[in-house]
Amino acid sequence: MTIPPAEGGLSEQAGCTVPKNNAGRPLDAANSILSSLPHDQFEMLLPYMTRETFAQGVVLVEAGDEIDFVYFPHKGVVSLLSVLKDGRAVEIATAGQEGVVGAMAGLGFLTSFVRVVVQLPLEATRVPASRFRKAAARSDVMRSLCLRYNESLFSQTRIAAACNAVHLIEARFCRWLLQTSNRAGTKTVTLTQELVAELMGVRRTSITEVASKLQAAGVVHYSRGVINILDAAALERLSCECYSLQLDQSEALR
Repeated sequence: MTIPPAEGGLSEQAGCTVPKNNAGRPLDAANSILSSLPHDQFEMLLPYMTRETFAQGVVLVEAGDEIDFVYFPHKGVVSLLSVLKDGRAVEIATAGQEGVVGAMAGLGFLTSFVRVVVQLPLEATRVPASRFRKAAARSDVMRSLCLRYNESLFSQTRIAAACNAVHLIEARFCRWLLQTSNRAGTKTVTLTQELVAELMGVRRTSITEVASKLQAAGVVHYSRGVINILDAAALERLSCECYSLQLDQSEALR
């Protein structure tokens, strides 16, 4: 995908056109991982970067498939799903502009054990996994980032497992909605109740009941597959402790 020219200059190596600012970062790039890379480390990846957009529901990688690309989200959210033998899939973690998808390919882990699907429409920088692996082999910083962010994903998984086992659906839904909103950087989440129920591994009627209660209390407004958070503070009070625990652990891993 070719990006139109913008103020600050262009890199046009390896057929890739990426607008840059004076610091050598892509213009309008909001991905925290890319932004944290030292200039020389960033330059190793730059010739192989492309800016891509993906619609909601697109599967970036299927469980059991080889990881072909590493994705650095700028906008939107992706879900990591554990796939069962009967075809059901439950969300175990999410990633947004704070993270990266497929980074462990940089350390030689080439097979995905989860399905990665676009939860909210995605804009991301994409780098071929083979190129990322070569760059990571030369960079202690990149390898450290891979390990630290992978631990962050493990943290999400551990908390989700405990939360799903002991907390009520209402509290779990509030936690899920807050985390999704944080990842997306918006208080408007475009997801049907059916999809939310599938991601959370619960019945649609349970999500309908919880959403109706929250709307009646003025905490959210739900209409035609769009959830607007009206009172984030109230939503946090109704959430289980897992929301603040995840925030604390994510901050500790930065």
